[in-house]
Amino acid sequence: MTSVTTRPAGTPATPDPAPARRDAEATKAAILRAARYLLARHAHADITLKDVAERAGVSAPLILKYFGNKDSLFARVMSFDTDAAALLDAPLEDLGRHMVRHVLESQRDHGADPLLRIAFAPLHGDHGDVLRANFRAHVVDALAARLGGPDPGLRAELAVAQLIGLGVMYGIARGPRLRDLAAAGIDDIADRYGPAVQAQLTPLP
Repeated sequence: MTSVTTRPAGTPATPDPAPARRDAEATKAAILRAARYLLARHAHADITLKDVAERAGVSAPLILKYFGNKDSLFARVMSFDTDAAALLDAPLEDLGRHMVRHVLESQRDHGADPLLRIAFAPLHGDHGDVLRANFRAHVVDALAARLGGPDPGLRAELAVAQLIGLGVMYGIARGPRLRDLAAAGIDDIADRYGPAVQAQLTPLP
């Protein structure tokens, strides 16, 4: 006979831990976004945990709870692996347009694209060397590995250079004097700029 355990009347049910887990993941994501935003605008040495906490809307001790210390946090931020996976997540024949859209949508939705962190590597001293090495491995080499034909490394570097140039203009340099770029729709820019990036991804006949 199967026994059934019943909860005494008036005893509160055990809370579902899923909402707490979701809240923790959302908080960690907000901290990483804040750290990425600051790293794209300031030298690593000038960024404090207090700066990250204020931008993320959390307390500095909470950052220590989730990431341990500043170096551990920025080690995560300086990795491009997850960002590169999203950047390269399209069939090769459509990859140029997809990458353009990805950069522009990241700028629009988050205020910065993770790819553009590499433009600020010289600000970060020894940490800049880590940033450059991660960028080479996670973005450029990963893209080159997908390309057939001659000179895949060169073509990958040229394609990524085009994306960084677009990202700088769209997200950093634009202003009142670049209002046409600011006003253009993402699909319009992707239609115009995507083929130029795709040309580097496609071997010459």
